Amino acid sequence: MTERFILFLQGPHGAFFSNLARVLRQAGAEVHRIGFNAGDQGTWAHKDSYTAFTQDRADWPRFLEAFLDQHPVTDIVLYGDTRDIHAAARHIAKDRGLQIHCFEEGYLRPYWVTYERDGTNGHSRLMGTSLSEMRAALAGRPPEVQDAPAQWGALWQHTLAGMMYHLRILLFNRPYRRVRPHRAISVWQEALLHTARLFLFPVHVIERRIESRRLRISGANYHLVLLQLAHDASFRDHSDFGHISEFINECCQGFARGAPRHHRLVFKTHPLEDGREPIKALIRKAAKDNGIADRVQMIRGGKLGEMLDLASTAVTVNSTAGQQVLWRGLPLKAFGRSVYSKPEFVSHQPIHEFFAQPRRPDHDAYLVYRQYLLETSQFPGGFYTAEGRADVIRNVADIILKNQDPYDLVRRTGASPLPQLTAQVR
Repeated sequence: MTERFILFLQGPHGAFFSNLARVLRQAGAEVHRIGFNAGDQGTWAHKDSYTAFTQDRADWPRFLEAFLDQHPVTDIVLYGDTRDIHAAARHIAKDRGLQIHCFEEGYLRPYWVTYERDGTNGHSRLMGTSLSEMRAALAGRPPEVQDAPAQWGALWQHTLAGMMYHLRILLFNRPYRRVRPHRAISVWQEALLHTARLFLFPVHVIERRIESRRLRISGANYHLVLLQLAHDASFRDHSDFGHISEFINECCQGFARGAPRHHRLVFKTHPLEDGREPIKALIRKAAKDNGIADRVQMIRGGKLGEMLDLASTAVTVNSTAGQQVLWRGLPLKAFGRSVYSKPEFVSHQPIHEFFAQPRRPDHDAYLVYRQYLLETSQFPGGFYTAEGRADVIRNVADIILKNQDPYDLVRRTGASPLPQLTAQVR
């Protein structure tokens, strides 16, 4: 019997999990995957170690328990820890004493991905780690300064991987027809939204350029609202907002009460916004209801760095883009639970007070926090390109095989398991 039996569940779109499994198998571990649709199956190269889950989603916990009874699983690897199949798997794995390896998009995008034990985002160990504990773990080493990234990175590769994943589902998903997806809409509906977004792309580019120029030549001070996808797990599971419209209205109310009358409120949509929510209409209504229609505008996507360079403040629920705000030393108001919501650098003022007189972050404290992330949970590379995947796997495979928790390693020895800090976008 092999010493390590590593079970993969759902991963990022593309070949990352399959490539990681190949390296772990070469090292002597046994690997297996349970897939939930044709997209999972099509991106897994190890056909001799694949099990299809084709039952009703309510049967998943019982199915996983039976699988674990029949196989000597020691580790479970997953991407995103809040979708229902992964939440159930985490609960079962903890009860059985199995090691849980969680991947997520980088907290510090675009040059890194996140790897943590047991949970990410609102379930991360970072949530309970103070700045003083981070300073102690780093043993007084001065933070290394890097340029702030201007945009998310690998966007078209991510889009292509997602398109191919969903195309497999559309064409070959009949064996999995009983499995309800974790999204609230069907794959066909997603396909229609992406098709519409593709055809409207030239229109949106023109609109973005017009709105961006309008903002630049206005000469106004502006506050930037960083919108997230309404169906994003961080927004749904780690905030108190039931719908994106509630957050939009909260921002407009606070701005109307507190911001100087010559300031503007600018909503920036997520780069992958697909139109399933009428964001523009929601913003227009909230602005009109709060009497600030002439002081509010929306900009679709665009380069975040360029917009932050001239912004006075930024507001978000818990977007990872908040890290870029803090890197630039701008005041940040974050409503949700996030790994960066530390009192040293995120404002806890009521929103109207924040717009009136925002508290600036302790930038030195943020640099300590940033270095701690880079030496523990942020792995150079990416999920969506061959070079990026190779960069991640080169570092994370040994950590998984040696059963090392980077947080514990840095705390005990002061030595990072990662080759920092020279990551480049891939």
